[in-house]
Amino acid sequence: MRPVIGITTYVEPATWGVWHDLPTALIPHDYVAAVSGAGGRAVLLPPDDLDADVVRVLDGLVLSGGADLGPELYGAEPEPLTVTRPERDSAELLLARAALAADLPVLGVCRGMQLLAVAAGGSLHQHLPDVLGHERHRPAPAVYGHQDATFTAGSRIAALMGDDRSVRCYHHQGVADAGSLVVSGRTDDGSIEAVEDPRRTFVLGVQWHPEVVRDKRLFGALVAAAAHRVAIRDPMG
Repeated sequence: MRPVIGITTYVEPATWGVWHDLPTALIPHDYVAAVSGAGGRAVLLPPDDLDADVVRVLDGLVLSGGADLGPELYGAEPEPLTVTRPERDSAELLLARAALAADLPVLGVCRGMQLLAVAAGGSLHQHLPDVLGHERHRPAPAVYGHQDATFTAGSRIAALMGDDRSVRCYHHQGVADAGSLVVSGRTDDGSIEAVEDPRRTFVLGVQWHPEVVRDKRLFGALVAAAAHRVAIRDPMG
């Protein structure tokens, strides 16, 4: 059986067919295709802050991208360009903490990496152009920035990426402090681009969007860790 990989979803107004601006739980299909292409079974998880019991039936978790995290989660006041989804924040923090406590394999993408950092006691830059002096991480609406990253020798992300330093990013916020996580990648301007937790089986966060290119290195590593978890739980298959 394929390992079951949960993917967190957005709740946004959406239009299709005869329906217009209907609040909808959705996710770009790239996430689903990336998980499926790596051998996993994708299951979409709408925000739900009543409990995190779904962790019991998951073999791995993708914390997807999306809106900014609420600054109150890391003790800051909101700045003018910060756009949040409080219901999603509360649900995903609950889910992420339960997944980490259960040592569930986790991959955080963009906002998902920032969520991991905040869950680990870290904090965010609310608008990177104010810090870096440029907008190359989000050059225009719906246009991905292309950055080169440097990865820490011996880290999980360095092993997965090899000599490939090119990443495709789209974000205006970034991790300022990774908390208890280890920073394992930065872009050439110093922005934190990858974090991980060597104490756990598989916890990796990347600021870029590997799902857009269906990157089997990252999603494959997540699915492999999830499959190993399944094999230990059910050795007879």
